[in-house]
Amino acid sequence: EQEARFSNEKALVQQLMTSRQDISQQADITDLQQQLALVQQGDALLQVDVDTRTVANVIADWTGVPLSSLMKDEQTELLTLEDEISQRVVGQNISLNAIAQRLRAAKTGLTSENGPQGVFLLVGPSGVGKTETALALADVLYGGEKSLITINLSEYQEPHTVSQLKGSPPGYVGYGQGGILTEAVRKRPYSVVLLDEVEKAHRDVMNLFYQVFDRGFMRDGEGREIDFRNTVILMTSNLGSDHIMQLLDEQPEATEAELQELLRPILRDYFQPALLARFQTVVYRPLTETAMRIIVQMKLNQVSQRLNRHYGLNTHIGESLYDTLTAACLLPDTGARNVDSLLNQQILPVLSQQLLTHMAAKQKPRSLTLAWDEEEGIVLQFDVVRKTKQEMSNE
Repeated sequence: EQEARFSNEKALVQQLMTSRQDISQQADITDLQQQLALVQQGDALLQVDVDTRTVANVIADWTGVPLSSLMKDEQTELLTLEDEISQRVVGQNISLNAIAQRLRAAKTGLTSENGPQGVFLLVGPSGVGKTETALALADVLYGGEKSLITINLSEYQEPHTVSQLKGSPPGYVGYGQGGILTEAVRKRPYSVVLLDEVEKAHRDVMNLFYQVFDRGFMRDGEGREIDFRNTVILMTSNLGSDHIMQLLDEQPEATEAELQELLRPILRDYFQPALLARFQTVVYRPLTETAMRIIVQMKLNQVSQRLNRHYGLNTHIGESLYDTLTAACLLPDTGARNVDSLLNQQILPVLSQQLLTHMAAKQKPRSLTLAWDEEEGIVLQFDVVRKTKQEMSNE
């Protein structure tokens, strides 16, 4: 069917192009255009004219850059970069501003043409937005989270694991299969590379990144040079988190310079000076109660939107639930990611069970109220109407 449609479109396009060149056939053009529109039905297999979108589609296929990213106004996007990211990463304005400034300098050609677009070490406690920053950058800069390449460096604590990242050399087991990192970047050169828990990697593994940070290339096991110059590299670490939190407890208004000075000797113990000089350290502070509450609201709003989209439910969320989730995320060693854990383990299972119970009883909930009780836990109250016989027969 697809081949027949393609042949039909091709014949009509060829007739249309021929008619355009012959003045005597100008009357046929409108008729041919109508026939072509009827065949294509808004989903063209062939284009009569080459426009900006057609060229962008070809480039997207070549480079792996999403079409939506190619069609954006890059200048406007760069000017509002931190604003866009802050819609997802809450309470880290200073850090996001530092990242955005560095990327603007790189995109405008003011920094060295060697090396990636930016190399950053994100340091701070767990659950404060480091990983979410990587997801947001992949979405904003490269058109989607599928443009995020994540490598957990805690799995590379032995020197021989270097070959897993860049591929085995000739004569060794695994030669020709490619490396986990090099193959991912080769297939998607426009991407965000997230190196998680970087302090746990073996020194030989970290030495592998010298040439990447410096020249923007990594030679894989087969001798090919993999281009990293269009990537943004983010490394995450909890190094010095306790010191950061202690200083901010004592001096809540501590400046960025004071935090950087605090971290400098700690980072020197883990990174060679030459490597340390090749990336920018960005400090992520513990989230305030206000920031945490905003994150809780965002997560619960996402649940509300899904309920409305799938079941037409209007959801009302009580202040007690906001208060409880916010307090739970402010506990030591938890952070914002605890919201997802609480939702997935304590709230959504109960919600889904009650929702299925109402549906099985042929009841149609119109609205839902979510709240929290200290003794009962999550409290759900559905406003239900029983389906009519007509509605049941339609199903």
